[in-house]
Amino acid sequence: MADDKVMLGHGSGGSMMKRIIDEVFFEAYGSDELLRGDDAAVLPALAPGERLAYSTDSFVVTPHFFPGGDIGRLAVCGTVNDVATSGARPLYLSCAFVLEEGFPMDDLRRICASMAEAAREANVRFVTGDTKVVNRGHGDGIYINTSGVGALAPGVNLGGAQIRPGDAVLVTGTLGDHGITIMSCREGLNFSADIESDAAPLNHLIADVLAAAPNTRCFRDPTRGGIASTLNELAAQSNTDITIDEEAVPVRDAVLGACEMLGYDVMQVANEGKMVCVVAADEAEAALAAMRQSPYGRDAALIGAVAAADPTRGPKVFLRTAFGSTRILDMLVGEQLPRIC
Repeated sequence: MADDKVMLGHGSGGSMMKRIIDEVFFEAYGSDELLRGDDAAVLPALAPGERLAYSTDSFVVTPHFFPGGDIGRLAVCGTVNDVATSGARPLYLSCAFVLEEGFPMDDLRRICASMAEAAREANVRFVTGDTKVVNRGHGDGIYINTSGVGALAPGVNLGGAQIRPGDAVLVTGTLGDHGITIMSCREGLNFSADIESDAAPLNHLIADVLAAAPNTRCFRDPTRGGIASTLNELAAQSNTDITIDEEAVPVRDAVLGACEMLGYDVMQVANEGKMVCVVAADEAEAALAAMRQSPYGRDAALIGAVAAADPTRGPKVFLRTAFGSTRILDMLVGEQLPRIC
């Protein structure tokens, strides 16, 4: 491994993050469940035929409060969504806080109230937790770790490796909202239109899609590294090519304008309340209709398709631009926007 120190880019969701996962974590303790590379591990339960889905995540975003949410809502929604990507019904959460000495107690109460509200919306319960306090100046106010457990019905087997040539690629809504919100808050930028985070629990939306389109292959939330990194992960897992149509990808005008002004590729900007969904082509319309029934899926769109990869070069992701050309859509390299979750 070329890197001799941990850098911010190792948490970006792009190629540096993939490298540290592959060459450090997987090499040290890569179990079969971990090596699948999905957002939630599917585990055997005690009773025959029952399975569990389990996922964990840590949240270090600054600022702690931002338009559309806060670090607490982000922690609940992020873990609920990771568990739900497996097709499981999220049930229970754990929560661990690392608090810095001097952190305002009113802010902590506000964050906990936000977490409780998000948990009620997702219909999950906190069942265990932990609290640590570090010396003043040795933290960033508050860090939160949440883990989630869900029940997986017999016969449900979602994941990137299930994707096949001919499948359709959908997204549940507009891209880039969260990343641009956090960036604008951190840098004190004001845009002419309101932009706010999309943080939301999507487990009910996912359940509706699975009921309408039982041949759904996988869900994946395009968080760090944006949809570009997510699609490249899915292409690698399934050894396929994925092509998306730029004009079909939903993006708010204000977000697109902010990205153009700042030199960001909206395809690499983080999201916290969106899902990429790959489904059998003949069920794409049913899946899309189910998404649009949810308040969090009103802007859902069919954005692309899957094809067999060229064996001479391996899997790739392509973007068909508004000008009719096609370019490679690569993973984020390095760190574009620190601490978006």
